[in-house]
Parts: sequence; structure tokens; C-alpha cells
Amino acid sequence: MNRVYHVPVMLAECMDALAIKEDGVYVDVTFGGGGHSRELLSRLGVNGRLIAFDQDPDAVRNAIDDPRFTLVQHNFRFLRNNLRLLGVMKVDGILADLGVSSHQFDSAERGFSIRYDADLDMRMDRVGDVDAKKVLNSYAEEDLHRIFGMYGEIQNAKTLAKTIVTARLTAPIDTVEQLKEVVKKHVPRGKENKYHAQLFQALRIEVNKELEALQDFLEQTVQVLKSEGRLVVMSYHSLEDRLVKNFMQKGKFKGEVEKDFFGNEIKPFKVISRKAIVAGEEELQLNNRSRSAKLRVAEREE
Repeated sequence: MNRVYHVPVMLAECMDALAIKEDGVYVDVTFGGGGHSRELLSRLGVNGRLIAFDQDPDAVRNAIDDPRFTLVQHNFRFLRNNLRLLGVMKVDGILADLGVSSHQFDSAERGFSIRYDADLDMRMDRVGDVDAKKVLNSYAEEDLHRIFGMYGEIQNAKTLAKTIVTARLTAPIDTVEQLKEVVKKHVPRGKENKYHAQLFQALRIEVNKELEALQDFLEQTVQVLKSEGRLVVMSYHSLEDRLVKNFMQKGKFKGEVEKDFFGNEIKPFKVISRKAIVAGEEELQLNNRSRSAKLRVAEREE
């Protein structure tokens, strides 16, 4: 297992949540280092099948040499169409680990991490035409304000947006260190790492359209999962968790559950995990990334 690339979070909990059938068909929509996929494959029989998705070209190096395994180089928002191309109409379970892999944080040139100076890129697929530099240097002030406030949950988002727009008039903001220098007067003392992490999270979500992709993906799971098929999603910040929770509970992202003529609730899933599952004490000690992880589980109802 490629533990250097990415230590899988809540591995045992994810496997339990999927309620794996030996001859089932499963999808891991966030392959990354393949930790979850390898464990899932080990629990499948000879007739089982696992299809994994990852848009990051680096993930291909971790592809598993196994006839039961297929890796699709595509964003999970294209789940249904890619499964159809493979002749798969329905599956027994879907796993999504929405975190950025340790490998992406540790690759300085990707521009995901506040620890290294590098070009501000942050593209998961490395081919999209919008990177973090483009967001910072071309977006209108009100759009930056919205992104920092909504995606980063930054308290002084309005002031921060104004500062960036003013600074870029003098020189473009192209690197991690340049960005940190521009914003340093707004960073609360003693909370530098947290503030920078929130700022980088906001930029990453915008660059990769992560929330839109998540909503597209979740909506498709309704058509793709068999009756009693499991949807298992692990998220790392409140925006994602709220979308996942609402969708599992109501079959929609906001508003009330729809009802039929007789007042019965119409919703595609039965929630298995009433409260989010979190990492145990031992894992928290061993893997710092598990601290913010929340795992939610639902079962498809016909």
C-alpha cells in the first residue's frame, strides 16, 4: 500500500459502512493513493468489481494491477456517464473521501500547501484553465469577498478581498510567499496557520469547483446505486458536510423533504449514520488529517 502518498482515513469504518458483498460492484470516486481501494478489493471475491475515479494524473502511478479493478481518469461529477461507458448501470456501493491527498499537499509545485513557496496553482487535474493565480489576479473584488467568506469562512473576507485587489495593481500575486506577504497584516497573531489554511481552502474550492462537482456527484448516486446500495462519504469541512448531510436526509441540498399526495416523505436514502462518524482516539494520534473528518452513511431506498 502506498502509505507515503496518502494514509487512508477511517479505513475500517469506511469498509464497515459499505457492507461489502463478495460479488458486488463498487466505486471509489476518490482513488488518490489507493488505500481505500486496495482494502476494498481485498474483501471482494473473484466476481467482484471495483471502479475508481481520479482526475489527478499523479494518481495513475498507484493504479492496481488486478483484473477486477478499473481506474477512470475523470472527475467524479461524470460518474454516471463513465459507468455507462464501462457497461455498468447499477452498483452496490459508492465511497467518496473528499480530502486533498497528503501527496498533493506534499508536492510543493502543486501550490496546495502553505508550507512551501511555489506557483499558486491548486488545480486537481492540472489541465483546467483556471488556477489560483487567475482567481487572485483577475476576479472582481466582490467575487473574492464571496469566495473567502463562503468557502474559507474567513471573518475579515471583505477587507482581505480589497487588500488583494489593491496589491495586484502594483504586481501580480503569483506565488505562495507573495500571497502570504500581501495578506499578513490581516492575519490574527498566533493563528497564522489556521488563517492561511482557510484562505487556501477557499481558493482550492473555487479553482476546482468542488462544491458544484460534489452536488453533481451526489445527485447521480440516486440513479447509480442499487436498492440497499450504500453511499459512504467522508468530508473535511462544514460546507461539504452540510451538503452531504442534507442530501442523505432529504434527497436535496436545501428546503424541506418532498411529500406525496398522502403526506409520505419522498426521499431516495435511508440514513444509516444519524450522527457523523468520527475517527477514534488511536487514529487521531497517528494521523493528524483524521481530526476534521466526518463520515456519513446512507442506504438507497426504492
